[in-house]
Amino acid sequence: MPLRPLYGHEPVRHRLAGAIAAGRLPQALLFEGPRGVGKQRLALWLAQGMVCEREGGRSTGDGCGECQPCRLVLNLSHPDVHWFVPVEITRKGADAEKQVELVEDALAEEMAARREQPLYQPPSGLASHGIASVRLLSRRLHLTPALARRKVFIVGDAERLVPQQASPEAANALLKALEEPPADTVFVLTSSQPDALPATILSRVVRVRVARLPDSVLTEFAQRELSNASKRSLPQQLSSAEGCVGRLLASDGDGSVGNRDAANAFLTATRGSPAQRYATALAQQPFQARGGFTALLDGLLEHLRGAARTGKDTSAVVAAISRVLDARGMAQGNVNPQLLAAVLADEMWSNG
Repeated sequence: MPLRPLYGHEPVRHRLAGAIAAGRLPQALLFEGPRGVGKQRLALWLAQGMVCEREGGRSTGDGCGECQPCRLVLNLSHPDVHWFVPVEITRKGADAEKQVELVEDALAEEMAARREQPLYQPPSGLASHGIASVRLLSRRLHLTPALARRKVFIVGDAERLVPQQASPEAANALLKALEEPPADTVFVLTSSQPDALPATILSRVVRVRVARLPDSVLTEFAQRELSNASKRSLPQQLSSAEGCVGRLLASDGDGSVGNRDAANAFLTATRGSPAQRYATALAQQPFQARGGFTALLDGLLEHLRGAARTGKDTSAVVAAISRVLDARGMAQGNVNPQLLAAVLADEMWSNG
């Protein structure tokens, strides 16, 4: 199934198309804006405009949508358009070479899933761009373009290059690629948290602000792309989406809003009495270690990472993130969620 059309963002598209037509497109761009506003879809639109083989498609920046390169991009199959998204590697302890292979397999599976369902949900809280991902990127960086004149590397959710400030290896490795990219290569990073990226990376990219969409554009998207059941509550969804297609999609399914609500309820319980903490733990479904409980942990990670960015009690927040990550790893092994929740609640309570 091909990608859905890109909705809105005409002003920034016009500027990017002009840069392509004039041969002035920078080699390293950072699309920054709210989560779910369409930054990665915009990056794929840009890639299509660069590899389109028809002069008219390149001059407008849109791509013709009909030539083979355009069709390959829309089907996430173009050999010169490399889309790197955060992935979660469950197999630990493999050597460096094996880790790269695992990342390549995980990316291939994710692209296959997005071909099946182009309207995808955000990556899990434990997914990241690890050092193995950047090593894979570096290998592909030096390949000769297979079909187009240029290669395009899209790094979605680039802030996940540095899930912890104490582990900046992946960001440093990417920095080396950005410092002296091959002449036939364009990088497009996307981030909803650009300040989480190291200043050294920010200094080597041209930052492009991707603004929220007006309700008229979201309405058009919903009318064309969402199910009939979802359209019944469209006014309420438009209000909660706040100009972001991704949030509209989240309200169409389980999404991240429910994760945040569950995380907030869990955090409230950790500040309460032992009876409240254990009641919250027992409320977890024993058979949902990889389902609802993992979603709750993802919501906790989102909350804690937000707290870390504000600088509040950094050491305590980093310790809490580490505990949640440990719990999430055990949940993937189907350890009882009630036991994990009880231990995690006690640890977070005892450490404030």
